[in-house]
Amino acid sequence: MNEPRIHPTAEVSPAAAVGPGASIWHHAQVRERAVIGPGCIIGKGVYVGADVTVGANCKIQNYACVYEGNTLEDGVFIGPEVVLTNDRYPRAINPDGTLKAAADWELSGSRICYGAAIGARSVILPGLVIGRWALVAAGSVVTRSVPDFALVAGNPARQVGWACVCARPLGADLACPACGRRYRLAGESPAILEPAPGPECP
Repeated sequence: MNEPRIHPTAEVSPAAAVGPGASIWHHAQVRERAVIGPGCIIGKGVYVGADVTVGANCKIQNYACVYEGNTLEDGVFIGPEVVLTNDRYPRAINPDGTLKAAADWELSGSRICYGAAIGARSVILPGLVIGRWALVAAGSVVTRSVPDFALVAGNPARQVGWACVCARPLGADLACPACGRRYRLAGESPAILEPAPGPECP
């Protein structure tokens, strides 16, 4: 793959690792010890905190904030202005009025699993797991972990259905009306059973 492309206005720490073929665009900031996997696209104005890990082929769109402690597995989509938080009990100061330092708070990041997508302007609270191929609707506030393939929406976000790997909602029969893939329930989440005849995912 090609060398990473880093726009001249981006601020990428020399202590960060950027994989081959990755693109980091205007005014993005990638902090020390962050890892950006191969093939990723980091959009304009994105903030990637220290020690964050971003897997291969992820897309983080404009002005999203992925704060320290969060992890993105391969193939994750983060929509514009999404915020992945990391402090469940935020305060600027301690009870005695002194400014909080790094030792005065508990870091609690989330894991966004393979293929999951977080819609624009959503907020992910700390310490959660967003399951494989899960889909978080735009504007959601996610306060608890999300199962694999689940479609969640709202504030607080609640499950409203299941999502196909092509991101379309599944029908009541757990079949995708767009690409024809069929699913079956395996525990609390559907797992791919077999692709049915029909067009490929767009």
